[in-house]
Amino acid sequence: MKQKKWYSVLIGDRAFYRSLLAIAIPIMLQNGLTNLVSLLDNIMVGAVGTEQMSGVSIVNQLLFVFNLCIFGGLGGAGIYTAQFYGKKDTQGVQYTFRFKIMLVLTLLVMGLGVFMLFSEPLIAMYLHEGSESGDIAATAMYGARYMKVMLWGLLPFAIQQAYGSTLRETGETLLPMKAGIVAIFVNLVLNYILIFGHFGAPAMGVEGAAWATVISRYVECFIIVGWTHRHKTRAAFIVNAYQTMRVPAALVKDIFKRGMPLLVNEALWSAGMAIRMQSFSTRGLAMVAALNITSTISNLFNVVWMALGVAVSIVIGQQLGANEFDKAKQSVWRIAAFSVTSALVMGLFMFGVAPIFPALYNTTDEVRTIASGLLRIVGLAAPIHAFTNASYFTLRSGGKTWITFWFDAGYLWLISIPLARILSIHTVWPILLVYACCEYIDLTKALLGFVMIKKGVWINNIVADEIK
Repeated sequence: MKQKKWYSVLIGDRAFYRSLLAIAIPIMLQNGLTNLVSLLDNIMVGAVGTEQMSGVSIVNQLLFVFNLCIFGGLGGAGIYTAQFYGKKDTQGVQYTFRFKIMLVLTLLVMGLGVFMLFSEPLIAMYLHEGSESGDIAATAMYGARYMKVMLWGLLPFAIQQAYGSTLRETGETLLPMKAGIVAIFVNLVLNYILIFGHFGAPAMGVEGAAWATVISRYVECFIIVGWTHRHKTRAAFIVNAYQTMRVPAALVKDIFKRGMPLLVNEALWSAGMAIRMQSFSTRGLAMVAALNITSTISNLFNVVWMALGVAVSIVIGQQLGANEFDKAKQSVWRIAAFSVTSALVMGLFMFGVAPIFPALYNTTDEVRTIASGLLRIVGLAAPIHAFTNASYFTLRSGGKTWITFWFDAGYLWLISIPLARILSIHTVWPILLVYACCEYIDLTKALLGFVMIKKGVWINNIVADEIK
């Protein structure tokens, strides 16, 4: 009897998985194709040289901070969007959309200012001697060239994220996926043409890779924005959305109250991951190149549990907004179990094929050896990260953003970063052992997530009272 009880808690029926996968599969496909093209892009840039690959990797890590600030800012408003939609309050959804537009434009101006003024010293933070691979001056030069072009793509990225996140939170997951797929193939084709100079185009190297990304972002933005304004029945929030940019002061206050911790969380988390990578980079440029290979490949394997994390925020947010608390509690455990199981399967597969992917890169044996070891470590840690990801989005869906902040960024800065810096800089331990310690320390974070989900601290309807 007890066994049956736990079985019913962790495993749903076919209808449950159909509804879950209807949300998650488009996100998986889009992210999977994005990461596959990122891998091919990475291999193409790597074919030009290790310094080019390392320079691109450093800049992408810096731009990752901006990207996650956008995600964090939109996430705060998105909590309300999902719950307003669950409540069938179209005007509420429209208010959150307006808030998103104003927020991303503000973050865009701030991001451009930082990167235009401080890109060179930021890139220099990652450049250290200590390995046989790579030229520091060349890496810095290629990174600066790549950054200069990539800044042109921040505007379309910000706008399409505001539109795309609202569409997903209101049940339209296919359109963002289709736009993403088109952009992915545009990026892939232009990479081939512009990096190597095919079909009469000049061979532009890292700058060609950057222009391919920028152009693909404009394509994706035009598709999403254009579709939204042409399909006002399916995207009801866009009707008269720009007639005024009014958002009720009470809602703005509530979004900032719950959303600012998310924005600060994503900013500190992404900055923390950049500092964590910088700590590892003190072991030499070979580690920078190996980390680039590892993150690109592991992202491809992790698309399932990462998409299920986004699905948690949408499914649980809508159920909380509809006051279906018992259903939400049931859904959380079933999605978390599905996420961990998928991560275990894909992680073990990643462990088995770890030496294959680094061999595809035109780099040194030192870099390939380190990357293979890192991939095995990441593969075994995948179930841990899958559960912490599900925990994060569960806490976020109920508006418990300060708890989310301490669970995510707080843990990173108080535990993970000090550990990475101490072990990387102040010990002579092998870098693979250092990296393993920094990955598996998240087991403690997973236990914290389990306790908070079980206690139900996330169960909260934040749109129960209508805001005018």
